[in-house]
Amino acid sequence: MDFKYLVRPYTNAPLTRQVLLEILKDYKRPNDKISELIKSGELISLKKGLYIPGIKTNLPSPETFLIANHLWGPSCVSLESAMSYWGLIPERVYEVSSITMKLSKKFKNLKGRFSYRYMPSPYYSFGIKSIELSPGQVALVAMPEKAICDKIITTAGLVLRSPVQTRNFLLDDLRIDAEWLHKLNLEALHSWIEDAPKKGSLSMLIKTLEKL
Repeated sequence: MDFKYLVRPYTNAPLTRQVLLEILKDYKRPNDKISELIKSGELISLKKGLYIPGIKTNLPSPETFLIANHLWGPSCVSLESAMSYWGLIPERVYEVSSITMKLSKKFKNLKGRFSYRYMPSPYYSFGIKSIELSPGQVALVAMPEKAICDKIITTAGLVLRSPVQTRNFLLDDLRIDAEWLHKLNLEALHSWIEDAPKKGSLSMLIKTLEKL
């Protein structure tokens, strides 16, 4: 049977090598078949052991955020990528940025650039939401409040010491829509502080938002 018909039921997520071997179990040398499919453009390798259908199959590709979740995990799309998704910042983001409990990592493949920044537990797990990006495709994305906190934490050398400095960082450096600052969930922010890195800077963030 044609590969695209075999793989069609599995297109809602990236394909692991184990899944591919099961799909291709009727071939005498399934590993050789995988290499052949990559060369023919019917299969795209995202990294060793992780794949998506190629353009030649005319099958839908998993959503980019879902690919990010699978490339390096556990992970959650955050930072500028999440801020752009929620509409906090005007810029279109060309690299998918995530946080992870594993080591920081970067990937580049035919679907784009993906970066991951380490966050400690339990702080990592706060403020994560499951988002249905399209039917059957659900990805983990940081809430707006968490994406901002993650950006503050991962910005090297940044220490927020005053409301003026904090507002400048949010409005001028990150270019966050000012209206969004009034919508942020301060109760959630308060609940994360005890276990968060850069407690002083995040406390200043909350203090600044409370005065708006």
